[in-house]
Order: sequence, then structure tokens, then C-alpha cells
Amino acid sequence: MMEKVIATGKTVEEAVNSALEKLGTTKENVEVIVIQQPGKRLFGLMGKKDAVVQVEIIQREVNPINEAKKFLSDVFQSINLSVQIEQLNQKEHILFNLVGRDLGVLIGRRGQTLDSLQYLVNVVANKYTKDSKVRIILDAENYRSRRKQTLERLANRLAEKVVRTGRDVVLEPMTPLERKIIHTKLQNHPRVQTYSQGEEPYRKIVITKK
Repeated sequence: MMEKVIATGKTVEEAVNSALEKLGTTKENVEVIVIQQPGKRLFGLMGKKDAVVQVEIIQREVNPINEAKKFLSDVFQSINLSVQIEQLNQKEHILFNLVGRDLGVLIGRRGQTLDSLQYLVNVVANKYTKDSKVRIILDAENYRSRRKQTLERLANRLAEKVVRTGRDVVLEPMTPLERKIIHTKLQNHPRVQTYSQGEEPYRKIVITKK
């Protein structure tokens, strides 16, 4: 990959834009040195001198968490939502707690919008990591906690149904995080067991008798 080019143009701006196109980057990521300003040639010779610039990519350290926050802020601004991002560093992940009014639009039906945003913010953050990946969890209005309680109650109720009827119960498709809640809740149940079947994003949990 090229990191430095020399380019020409009728103006400095034209020369810089030509260099940026060759480098495949934007102006904020480069350093520009003007080698020659455009102007008339010496002794009245025909034509004008082109501008000549050297443009070099700046190797800067990028903080993946800051980039993730910037991505979210841009999303919120684009839909005219005033949202604060509270960061809490956990042992296995980083929690971004979204604080503001009328955040239901960010949660979506059964958390689908929140899950989609969480996926995208992790993609953005991990573009800037080298060795270890970062894992960011998004939450809003304590949705994750409320959803966990709902799923645990559902797991207990359906386990009782399986014990009572002797028939397997197949749940609706869930995200890996939600399936983990169900599996964990029932892993020590004396009379039922769980497994997953199907392919993402339609993977489901099956509750069956031991």
C-alpha cells in the first residue's frame, strides 16, 4: 500500500485531491507539503507552472472504543436523538449504557434494533484492533436486565410444561446471547435439558426431557 505520493495540479487543492485519490484516503489522514505553488513561468515562457505537492499518510494510533462512540454519536445525530453514552468496563466486555428520552426506537421489537446497533458498533471498533478483539454490549433503559428476567421466567415455565406433558418445546429464534440465558438457566434442571438447532439467524432452543 502506498503511503506517500507526489502529485500535480493547476491548483494546490487539485493536486492534493489527485494525491488523495491515488492513496485511497481522506485529507484528515494525511500530511501535505507544498513543493511548488502554481504560477507563471520565469522569463515569460509560455504556459503556467502546475502546483506540486507531497502527500503522506499519517500513521496515527486509533482508539477503537472512541471510534465506536463516534459511530454511535453519528447515528444518534442522524435521527435527531439526544443520547449520552455511559461507559462501564466489565471483566469480559465493555458496556455502553445509552441514556436519554424516548429510547424505544433504539431498542426495537424484542431488542432487534439494539442488537443490530451492537453488532455494527463491534464491527467498527474491531476494525482498529490488532491482537485482541474488543466486545461491546449496548443497553438502554435497562433493557438487557429486563429481557434476561423475562427469558428466565419463560425458561422455567416451559421446563414445567415439558415435564408435565412429556413433549419437547421449541422456542422461537433467538440471538446467541439470549439462547445462552436459557441454556444457563436450565443447565442444572433435574428433569429437562436444552440444545440448539438450525442456522443463524433462525437458530432455536429445544427443551426436552432428560
